[in-house]
Amino acid sequence: MSEASDLVASGYNAFYSMWGKSPTLRRIWRQHVTGSDYPEEFAHISFLPLAELQALVEGLALSAGKVLVDLACGAGGPGLWAAKESTSRLVGIDFSAMAIQRASERVGPLGMSGKATFRQGTFEATGLEPASADAVMSVDALQYVPDKAAALAEVARILRPGGRFAFVAFELDLDRVLGLWDDAVSDYRPLLEELGFGVDQYKQIPHWQEQVSAGFGAVLGDREALEAELGEAAAAAILLEAAATTELKPYCGHVLAVATLSSHSTPP
Repeated sequence: MSEASDLVASGYNAFYSMWGKSPTLRRIWRQHVTGSDYPEEFAHISFLPLAELQALVEGLALSAGKVLVDLACGAGGPGLWAAKESTSRLVGIDFSAMAIQRASERVGPLGMSGKATFRQGTFEATGLEPASADAVMSVDALQYVPDKAAALAEVARILRPGGRFAFVAFELDLDRVLGLWDDAVSDYRPLLEELGFGVDQYKQIPHWQEQVSAGFGAVLGDREALEAELGEAAAAAILLEAAATTELKPYCGHVLAVATLSSHSTPP
């Protein structure tokens, strides 16, 4: 792992070490991002309301007992909800050891013992067997991956032919992030198609700009409360992202995409 990767990992570990311990952050996300209908037991820190999570799960077309992989799963909320709703078996992958710990702690209370496991890995190197997943999902993570072609190649490798990949991700404004963002992508469709995916759905999430502005604006406005509840190290992770996003305005879109791996594809 590079020095830069170590720094990112330490930030995520600090944040997830305090996951669930800030009433202020839960209130902000519920009020400005997910909405009051999102089930609190599956809470997360992505810009994903319940309606979009439902659409993502519908796009995966899972049935009972199938294997769903959640890449960059964080504390596991959306993946656990997807698995429970579809009665599939979940494997969550994240590079943060503390995120994996937090996600694993949720399995028993949610009645998912034996149906959900979490392990360390990255988008580009999951450690899973070829063609071992019936479906793959990811929420608000792909935009951060430094080599998106490698990440999507890994999705194709672990996904069985005919399996589906559904994700939510931000599209980057290339003019705004030039020289500042590794491997910025403004449209994921060409990358998917190059790797043998057929794009079934690709749509902008409604009101995403307002969600980002309101959510991160409230985070910055409640800085003192967040630092008191999370501690300075954990609070710094989300405060830094909020400040950078608010000032730079790097995003030009927020998409929900569903793609099917060609039945003729072979693992890269």
